[in-house]
Amino acid sequence: MEPLTAEDFQSLQSYIQQHYGIDLHKKSQLISSRLAVPISQIGYTSFHDYVLDIISGRRPDLVNPMLARLTTNYTYFMREEAHFQFLQSTVLPWIEKQHRNDHCVNIWSAGCSSGEEPYNLSMYVMDYFQAKGSWDTRILATDISTDMLQRAVNPVYSAENLNNLPAGWKSRYFTRRPDGLYTVAPRLRKNVLFRIFNLMDPIHFRKKFDLICCRNVMIYFNQSVKDALIQRFYGATVPGGYLFIGHSEGVNRNTCPYEYIKPAIYRKKV
Repeated sequence: MEPLTAEDFQSLQSYIQQHYGIDLHKKSQLISSRLAVPISQIGYTSFHDYVLDIISGRRPDLVNPMLARLTTNYTYFMREEAHFQFLQSTVLPWIEKQHRNDHCVNIWSAGCSSGEEPYNLSMYVMDYFQAKGSWDTRILATDISTDMLQRAVNPVYSAENLNNLPAGWKSRYFTRRPDGLYTVAPRLRKNVLFRIFNLMDPIHFRKKFDLICCRNVMIYFNQSVKDALIQRFYGATVPGGYLFIGHSEGVNRNTCPYEYIKPAIYRKKV
């Protein structure tokens, strides 16, 4: 395998940042180490030919596998539990009050990876509204990776993966398979709508959102990309709605239109 040249690295990282917002301008070694073996296994003998096929659009089938290898799709149930506590104590009662007439919950898991976050959100939403009449509790979950979305639609978990969930939720929201592993129960699966979406694109969904969760996604973006994305999120949030980001992420307080509530939780002004 011929090595990744400085010129090819510049071309590839510029393409990735322009189209997907991911900042890899200091990650030449990461690109080389994570892609060398996979691309040689599909027949490439040099990075140069691979990069040309990517940026020319001749091999769109290579883009998703490349992005999956260059980012860390690390997620688990009850990650950053303080968010779920705030969801239960504050956001869901507010949504119930706001939507007392149309009985519709509008929540978006943006950058949902393999699905643990939207399923986790959905469990809280379903649990809260189950005794409150007929509510549309479906939530939207999007990701740029078709591979991750496929895993999210057909998930498989060990019993240990479910240990952090509240008592009784494993039996309520999951189905045990003959091999001892678990998948989501049909009622939970139907409550999450998975769609492919690039966060660099304009946000034109039919309704605005009461809550947008974009957690541990913006760590891959530089400040200007983050600022622009937060502005688009703000436009897609209802007045008084919330934004959750990862606790390891920060926003530019000088430009962020949301009001700071507490660490990693922001709110659109009413």
